[in-house]
Amino acid sequence: MEGVASKHHHQTFNVSLDMNQQGASKCFDDDGRPKRTGTMWTASAHIITAVIGSGVLSLAWAIAQLGWVAGPAVMLIFSVITYYTSILLSDCYRTGDPLTGKRNYTYMDAIHSNFAGSVLKVKFCGLVQYVNLFGVAIGYTIAASISMVAIERSNCFHKSGGKDPCHMNSNLYMISFGMVQIIFSQIPDFDQLWWLSIVAAVMSFTYSTIGLGLGIGKVIENKRVGGSLTGITVGTVTQTDKVWRTMQALGDIAFAYSYSFILVEIQDTVKSPPSESKTMRKATFISVAITTAFYMLCGCFGYAAFGDSSPGNLLTGFGFYNPYWLLDIANAAIVIHLIGSYQVYCQPLYAFVERNVRCRFPDSDFVNKEIEIPIPGFHPYKLNLFRLVWRTIFVIVSTVIAMLLPFFNDMGGLLGALGFWPLTVYFPVEMYIIQKRIPKWSTKWICLQILSMACLFITIGAAAGSIAGIVLDLQTYKPFKTNY
Repeated sequence: MEGVASKHHHQTFNVSLDMNQQGASKCFDDDGRPKRTGTMWTASAHIITAVIGSGVLSLAWAIAQLGWVAGPAVMLIFSVITYYTSILLSDCYRTGDPLTGKRNYTYMDAIHSNFAGSVLKVKFCGLVQYVNLFGVAIGYTIAASISMVAIERSNCFHKSGGKDPCHMNSNLYMISFGMVQIIFSQIPDFDQLWWLSIVAAVMSFTYSTIGLGLGIGKVIENKRVGGSLTGITVGTVTQTDKVWRTMQALGDIAFAYSYSFILVEIQDTVKSPPSESKTMRKATFISVAITTAFYMLCGCFGYAAFGDSSPGNLLTGFGFYNPYWLLDIANAAIVIHLIGSYQVYCQPLYAFVERNVRCRFPDSDFVNKEIEIPIPGFHPYKLNLFRLVWRTIFVIVSTVIAMLLPFFNDMGGLLGALGFWPLTVYFPVEMYIIQKRIPKWSTKWICLQILSMACLFITIGAAAGSIAGIVLDLQTYKPFKTNY
């Protein structure tokens, strides 16, 4: 596969040289591909869209398990770890010189270049990465349907004055979300996705700000700050539950920051000069700083408002009346954000499949031919029949699985747990050690290994918590009957 891909790039590069000789180098990058146009701001929008998922609303619950001391401290620690490992990974985009070295278009390419073509590591990375991305697609379908159901339920409660229990089935909403994704999935690649990412990033700020505002309002209404220094106390829950919940909270916070498995693909949209790694360092700093500020505000004010009884979803803690229209706006913002996030996460998976199919069938018109469809006032849209068919099937399959396994958030948590350590910590650290030739057993080498091992233990604990959630869900499991 690599040989075919290299051949393909080589052919493209020759075309690029010809174009350069004709004075049209402004249209192509050093690898012969169309000029990349991404900036620090578009990269930041992609990262924020990927990182600030609806998981921000569960952070008040996470802080409630850890308390006022450990909760914010853990959040800061994970923001630093994410920033640091992201910088290590962004340096792996090019092999050799930061400006002229060979580009690694995907995370798997970076693994292949740095581990001297270790097929096992490349396959392991690809398996973890793409299974995670598929899991995210299913989890986001479920999360979006929950928010759409919440809007209908709040309006139903309001109309009936609380007399109607307003039980809703989420299947119709999952199908609606899937239909929207079929349309947006035809956006060819990351480069054309920047506007959707910016809209999604704005939506994430919208619902986070509403959650924050309602939290502040609740604190003022209560005339006190809830919570305690050590979090939920033993007595309210058993000693075992306290340990269990603490591990789940660590997992929630760790995965709330996780976006490494699409970082290299985002970096491949960035123009140069300056070097892509410099741009990504700035984009990562801006994104992680903004994300941490929102996480701290929403998590801390949510905990201050509800104390040890903080709900798993901050917006559900305010009931349906306080004020219901504002909660409707917040839930609508979540849905719009998830539409964008779904595409940001799925683009690397789409690209991986399409790249491999093109290499396998280089002469197939169905796979390679693009039909130009004129759009008044815009550039013509290039329709590819294989992309239309395969991406549509992908969205349909992920939607059906979401309807079949409505508790997939726990399974998604398990996939996220298994993906956090290898993709966010282990591979970036090991590639950095190889690149910088850090001697074994040196102080820096030992510190990096301690970081890696600590994150491995957090991953194991969070995975155990997710498995427990799945076991509980299976006891009341009814396929295609997700009622709220």
